[in-house]
Amino acid sequence: MRGSILIQIWSVYLLVQFIALSSSVGAQRLMSKKDFICRFPFRVLEGGVVILKASIDNHPDSLTFILDTGNGGISLDSTTVSNLGLSVQTSDRILRGIGSMKKLSYAYDRTLNFPGLSTEHLDFHINDYELLTGANGLKIDGIVGYSLLKRYIVHIDFDNQLLEFYRKGKVKYPNSGVFIKRTVLGIPIINAGIEDENKCNANFYFDTGAGLCLLMSDKFEKDSSIFKKDKKVIYTQAEGIGKQKMRLTTVKKVRIGHYTFKKVPTHTFFDENNVTNYPSTGGLIGNDILRRFNIILNYGDSIIHLNPNDHFFDPFDYSYTGLSLYAINGKVIVDEVMEESPSSKSGFMLGDIIVAINNNFSGNIQAYKSIIQLVNTKAKIIVNRGGELLTLYLPVESILKKN
Repeated sequence: MRGSILIQIWSVYLLVQFIALSSSVGAQRLMSKKDFICRFPFRVLEGGVVILKASIDNHPDSLTFILDTGNGGISLDSTTVSNLGLSVQTSDRILRGIGSMKKLSYAYDRTLNFPGLSTEHLDFHINDYELLTGANGLKIDGIVGYSLLKRYIVHIDFDNQLLEFYRKGKVKYPNSGVFIKRTVLGIPIINAGIEDENKCNANFYFDTGAGLCLLMSDKFEKDSSIFKKDKKVIYTQAEGIGKQKMRLTTVKKVRIGHYTFKKVPTHTFFDENNVTNYPSTGGLIGNDILRRFNIILNYGDSIIHLNPNDHFFDPFDYSYTGLSLYAINGKVIVDEVMEESPSSKSGFMLGDIIVAINNNFSGNIQAYKSIIQLVNTKAKIIVNRGGELLTLYLPVESILKKN
C-alpha cells in the first residue's frame, strides 16, 4: 500500500512541478524577482493537512513532512532518524501535545532540502509519528514548523497547491483579503469571533497542521458560556502525539477579520496538560478553515495575510460514523468504534480489517475516509474478521441533525 501511495504522490509532484516551473506569475506578484527563492507543489489530505516532500542533509531519500504553523520548532520521526543513522542528543525540554507529554531529544545542526531551497543549521526534535502515519495512510517523517518558517516569507497557495519561499523584504500584498497582525512567539496567534448561544472574541492558535476547523478547550468552553447547557454533542477521537477523546458539535458562526463562516464543525476536549495555554488562548483554528484562504506568512513583521480562494465556499464535513480507521502494514484496520454510534449499531468491531468500501478495493485510507464523509448515505463495507468476510452497512449521519 505504502509503495502505491508514494508512486501516486510522486506522479502528482512531477506534474505540478512542471506547471509551477512554467509560470512565474506568483513570484512577480508577491515580491520582487530578486527576493524569490523557489516554489514547489504540496498535497492536501482529508481535513486540509498539507504534505511536503523534502530530504535531510546529503541523504537521497525523499521524506514526507506536514506543514504545521502550530509547531513551534521542526521535527523528525524517531524511525526516520534511525533509518538515516542520525546522531541524537537528549535534552530536558518537554513537548506538550494533545493526549501526551514527552521529553525531547534532538538531531542538531541538520539541513532540510526542498526543490530549490536548502536551509542549514536546523535543530530537529525527535518524536514518534506512528499515530500520524497510521491515521493518514502514508509514512510521516517529520513536521515543518516555526524554526524554518521564521527565516522566510512564505506563500501558501491552496488554489494551485504551491508553496513559495521568499527572502525577507518588502511584500506586495494583494489588494483583497485581511491582515492578521498578531505576535508570533513560535506559534502564531490570531483573534476570532465565536458565536453560538452566546458571543465572544478570543485568541486562537493559527494551526495549519490540525485537520479540523475549530478546537476549544473545556475551560474556554465553560468560562465563555458559548454553548447552552443542554447543547448536544457527539463523541469522537482525534490523533496527534497521542489519542484524545473529543466532543464534536457545531457553532453558529466563526469570524476571522471580516470573513464569517456559518455552522462550523467544532471539537472540544479536556485539556489536561493545558496545551492550549488557557486563558491566553482558547484553542486553535485548524486547516479545514485556513485552507479556504491563500496565506502569506511574514513572521518577521508579525503579519499573516489571508485572501479567500476558490475553496472558500467548500462545504464543511458534517459526517459522523463513530468509526476510526488506521493503516498499518498495508492494511486498513478499525481502530475505534464509539459507543451508540452508527458504526457500533452497524456491528463493527475493533480490529476489523477493511477489505473494500463501496466496491473500492484499493486499501487507500484517504479514499475510504472520503467515502464515509458523504452524509446521508449508506456505505457498503466488506471486513475481514478473524478470516471471515462480512458485509456491513454503515449509515453516514450528519452532525447538523444532532444540534
